[in-house]
Amino acid sequence: MSDLLWQKPGVKVDARIQRFLAGEDVILDREFFLFDIEASRAHAQGLQQIGILSADELAGLSRELDTLAADFGAGDFVLDERYEDGHSAIESRLIERLGDAGRKIHTGRSRNDQILVATRLWLKDRLSRLHALCRESAQVALARAEAEATLPLPGYTHLQRAVVSSAGMWWAAWAEGFIDDALRVRQTLDWVDANPLGSAAGYGVNLPLARDHTTQALGFARLQVSAAYAQLSRGKFEMGAIEALSSALLDLRRLAWDLSLFTSAEFDFVALPAEYTTGSSIMPNKRNPDVIELMRASYSAAAAARTEIEQLLSLPSGYHRDLQFSKGAIFHAFGRGLAALELLPDLLRNLEWKPARLRAALDPSMYATDLAVDLAREGLPFRDAYKQAADPARWAQGDPEASLAARVSPGAAADLRLDSLRQRLQDLT
Repeated sequence: MSDLLWQKPGVKVDARIQRFLAGEDVILDREFFLFDIEASRAHAQGLQQIGILSADELAGLSRELDTLAADFGAGDFVLDERYEDGHSAIESRLIERLGDAGRKIHTGRSRNDQILVATRLWLKDRLSRLHALCRESAQVALARAEAEATLPLPGYTHLQRAVVSSAGMWWAAWAEGFIDDALRVRQTLDWVDANPLGSAAGYGVNLPLARDHTTQALGFARLQVSAAYAQLSRGKFEMGAIEALSSALLDLRRLAWDLSLFTSAEFDFVALPAEYTTGSSIMPNKRNPDVIELMRASYSAAAAARTEIEQLLSLPSGYHRDLQFSKGAIFHAFGRGLAALELLPDLLRNLEWKPARLRAALDPSMYATDLAVDLAREGLPFRDAYKQAADPARWAQGDPEASLAARVSPGAAADLRLDSLRQRLQDLT
């Protein structure tokens, strides 16, 4: 491992303790490394503005940071156990290439300041991707709701056949759900879009750091003003981002549950795209819906990550090393969550209904609610209408299209109001 900035003369570094302190940093920091490089570039620009770096030193640092980013992307520079973490790797490389100019890059910073801004930039990037995926999923669901508005589909409550529904209603539900998810992601992104760079270890430094410049250079919407609050926000912002992710994953989980049921032999309502299924390793007659099952499972990573960070935040104010573990939590939550959601739009585009199977599942009992409402509309008190409609002798095989056409309450099959959903989706930016 390279020399430790904080190592004191005469104090031996115990390898076991150092391994424990470093944890998975060099592995996890690979995920945040390019963002750390960008933040280091902005910090160097700020140091030049306040006279710590000369113009030539800044030019050299900028050049070497560009080279480091390119080498990292090409695999020519590997972040490994030679380094304590990503930040020390950047500094080591700059010192190796530039000498004293490289030694100046850490002026006015702490390692906590570095990872805080790197993970904040990473969260912004991941939330932007999440927002785009939620919007795309909503767009696909809206298009299919319009195209399949009148396709009859059994409606279930308590996992029991209940009423005649439609594919249009099923799709519209997911469309509105993912619109809401996109809105929540957008609101969360606006909330976390604050620049913590220059807060050092939470108390600032005795230099007029160019924090307004770094805010603009890194594309943050605002400066996180209080150096102390930058520390308080670490973990809180991460939890907020995970909660926004969780909203989308909860919808994905329930959608995947529907598809798990609908693709079973007992239902056989839906055919999945072939690439979304796998063969059994022992049963040659089977194709398994492994992809939707792992989609269903992906929420667990977000739930675990949120719990992990929540437990880390049982702390007084100020910086604490406990917060190091929040890196792994957000990495695993967004790693699994976004991987699942990236597969969703194409799944929604390409799944196929089996209309004959859908129609065959519409038994006479599923028109009982229509009968009760029709009797009430004719003037019979609803309690009496309900009792009459509960009599199986009154049931008859109805017309599913007629049932759907009569479902005129707002949001139901005959009044899906897809235009209003489309407008909400268009209003999302």
